[in-house]
Amino acid sequence: MNYRHNMPMKVLKEEILFNCDAKTLWNIITDISRCDWVPSVNEIAIEDDCRVFEMSGMGKVREKIIMNDSQTMTLKYSAIETRTPLNHHLATMNILKVDEDNCNLIWTTEIDPEIFADAIHQGMLISIEGIKKVLAE
Repeated sequence: MNYRHNMPMKVLKEEILFNCDAKTLWNIITDISRCDWVPSVNEIAIEDDCRVFEMSGMGKVREKIIMNDSQTMTLKYSAIETRTPLNHHLATMNILKVDEDNCNLIWTTEIDPEIFADAIHQGMLISIEGIKKVLAE
């Protein structure tokens, strides 16, 4: 008997304080054609409500932009096409103002099957480092 369908998906979460105002960080992550903060991605194409790119080790990826809300500073996207089929992928990036010079990024990703969680998590971590580099320029 297969109990997999009743098992919860893996949820990854990173929360990081950035030493910049919330609007600066929001402008970086919501320019959905921008890839200077995403290591291993050299170019992003926009096709309708999706961004399409080649990622080292993952091949072609198509992500549907589900929400891009500047009021709540929430960006939601889902990988709808990957070399390896995913049952479920939903990422949410939410920016919270701490004060005039600092903000928090809360980035969660739901992933199924769980076997891809480590690779996705590494991608999140290197992208956070990429954001730090962009901000330092």
